[in-house]
Amino acid sequence: MVTPFPGGIGISGLRVYDWPTVDGLCGGSPHVHLTCAECYFVVGGEGRVQTLTHRGFAETPLREGTVAWFTPGTIHRLVNDDGLRIIVLMQNSGLPEAGDAVFTFPPAVLADAPNYSAQAQAGDEESARRRRDLALEGFLELRRRVEAGEDALDEFYRSAVRLKQDVLDAWEKRWRAGALASAERTGVQLDRLRDGDIGHLAEADIHVMRSEGPQRFGMCGRLDVHDPAEGRSPHD
Repeated sequence: MVTPFPGGIGISGLRVYDWPTVDGLCGGSPHVHLTCAECYFVVGGEGRVQTLTHRGFAETPLREGTVAWFTPGTIHRLVNDDGLRIIVLMQNSGLPEAGDAVFTFPPAVLADAPNYSAQAQAGDEESARRRRDLALEGFLELRRRVEAGEDALDEFYRSAVRLKQDVLDAWEKRWRAGALASAERTGVQLDRLRDGDIGHLAEADIHVMRSEGPQRFGMCGRLDVHDPAEGRSPHD
């Protein structure tokens, strides 16, 4: 039996891109998650995360030891000032890297689902740079419009939701099998402990989760991806 990662979350190691952009900064592709929170634990280097919400634009410094997280709807862009390395913790068994992400491409791309899908692919450095630059183009314009008092953010959210309508059922299955199931297991264990039942403690073990393989070109940097399904006991 595969033992799920604690709390029904996902985890990845991230080396933020050091590629320069049109505004002179280095970093990743601005994007948003529609149903997942995400947490950064900085393990090395320095940088920033730029965010855009109905509260406006903000920039949060990131340095070794910083823990920062944000909720669904927070448009975010990682900026790498000096070798920024992060452990990313993701809600819903890593759903942010498995579909719950919409890039801040320009409106014309967001309105064209096949074109959006094509632009969102990245299998090598060239395509990852192109995707990042297109997302940054849209992000900078979106920020300008928000700061000018336009209702651009909700317009972007609506476009993002339209793009993901066909996969919401799959997301729900992932949530039910991961985070919800994890919470329900805790409830069962509490009931058993109240009855003096220690049965689940007899199943105690240590599990190791291996990286899936070579680093991938992620949204914000090179990823060491860990699949919770690969968690195994050393005794298996």
